[in-house]
Amino acid sequence: MIGLMVVPSLVAPRTTVHFVTFLAGPMLGSLLALIWWVGFARVRGTPRWLVPAAFLVPAFVAGTFQIMLGEGPISVLVYGLPIVLLVWIVWVALSGSLLTSTRATCLYVLLVVSWSVFSLLRVDGASSNIIPEFSWRWNMKPEDLAAKETKDRPLVAAAPIAAQVYRTDWAEFRGPNRDDKVVGLSIATDWAQDKPVQLWRQRIGPGWGSFAVVGERLFTQEQRGNDEAVVCYDAKTGGEIWRHFEKAKFTESIAGAGPRATPTVHEGRVYAQGATGLLVCLDGNDGKLIWKTDIREDAGGILPQWGYASSPLVINGNVIVYTGGLEGKGTSAFSATDGKWKWSSGDAKHGYSSAQRTTIAGVEQVLMLSDYGLESFDPNTGTRLWENRWTLPTINRSTQPAVIAEGEFLIGTGAGSDLGARRIKVTKTAHDWDVREVWVTRKLKPYFNDGVIHAGYFYGFSDSAFVCIDLVDGKEKWNAGTIYGHGQVVLLADQGLLVVQAITGKVHLVKATPEDHIEEAKLDAISGKTWNHPVVAGGRLYVRNGTEAAAYELKLK
Repeated sequence: MIGLMVVPSLVAPRTTVHFVTFLAGPMLGSLLALIWWVGFARVRGTPRWLVPAAFLVPAFVAGTFQIMLGEGPISVLVYGLPIVLLVWIVWVALSGSLLTSTRATCLYVLLVVSWSVFSLLRVDGASSNIIPEFSWRWNMKPEDLAAKETKDRPLVAAAPIAAQVYRTDWAEFRGPNRDDKVVGLSIATDWAQDKPVQLWRQRIGPGWGSFAVVGERLFTQEQRGNDEAVVCYDAKTGGEIWRHFEKAKFTESIAGAGPRATPTVHEGRVYAQGATGLLVCLDGNDGKLIWKTDIREDAGGILPQWGYASSPLVINGNVIVYTGGLEGKGTSAFSATDGKWKWSSGDAKHGYSSAQRTTIAGVEQVLMLSDYGLESFDPNTGTRLWENRWTLPTINRSTQPAVIAEGEFLIGTGAGSDLGARRIKVTKTAHDWDVREVWVTRKLKPYFNDGVIHAGYFYGFSDSAFVCIDLVDGKEKWNAGTIYGHGQVVLLADQGLLVVQAITGKVHLVKATPEDHIEEAKLDAISGKTWNHPVVAGGRLYVRNGTEAAAYELKLK
């Protein structure tokens, strides 16, 4: 059991082999232990059958208990079986001097007590390396604690939201071009002398999306109790301007509860997709519902394993999201005016990326990266213009296609894949589109962590290692190792500076240079598991994770 659960995590982390053996190891190990006990351990009499019963019956009860609580039996199978089996084997190994009846009676009690204690534990998620995060069952869940602490927060007044988005705004996922690039901003880099000033830091509901920023309004999605919430904050003070709730909750054993996407602000409206598939349009001034649709019902979407994570793209009056439906319903568009279904297209059946706008040879189009590969659609009709098929049925793609230049893109394969990433070039011919591969590299293996492009180089994460890749040939220029874990990065293009959010919540300033990994400053911004993209907008740094959010004023140069 230990071999199946641990060895693959060391030699092939986050691959399909790792996930399969991690899930199968406890069950196979338990089965072998039961066969050994009944058939080969020379146990006779009642203990031969009663000990297995004392192991299996409480396990079944614990699993049923968790199903009744809406948690599913996965923690019993993956974590409970190894823990209780270890108690069983250790007791047998250490109690040889006791009488058989005493040993058996103590073992019955130990097994029942072990399962009882385990049932008092709750798995609130896991790290990106699948290390569980346990808490006692009587402790409040993060989403319930957030609901309790934010329930009586008074709403604050704010100026009306601007209908126009300005250059300094960050109105959608990863910024204006969805590339995590900030232009027109230079900051002081000596944070020992000019340390960013904390404006506010407070509890927030679970969620793995980022922020949208328009003027002095900050938008994000959270789980508060059994409700998915879209919340508008005062960017300077952290006060809540409005909050909109939908009765929906998605949770799973790795990331826990909460929405996965980032709101999009367009012409004074806020568009947000929840983890269960609810797509809403809200008035940006007061959060009032304008329209709502369920993409599973209206576009034939199928709920992905880890929940919907597509941040809406608003283009030409359409709201485009991943739907993952069958028979050409992988990507769908809805009317930005009233939410009515407009079109569905493409073969995406499993994915966590968001739609990406681009223009090639004067033709406006929308890209979607998924298990199928990279697809391009006409945003008005849904007609598929071209594709780069790179099908990976068991791999979870979560990153955005990186736009290198017009018609040139960098795409990866996702969690645990050893296939790496490829650069493709797309050109318009007289009657069709020509799509060709430029190179493939195994030095870049993106997980769920997006990277940035600057001056001909890619800076980002290859699994949990922070790397620099030459975009000419795909060769690695440097590898800083796993010092940031599975983090995220934003580029301050005018300075050639990287803002790296580590998985611990710390923020680091790193030079965007292919010469070497050079870190200039760091900040203890927030704490705890941080998978969310940071935002730099209007001279401020905004960070969040599943429990807290904070804003820092940056000193400008």
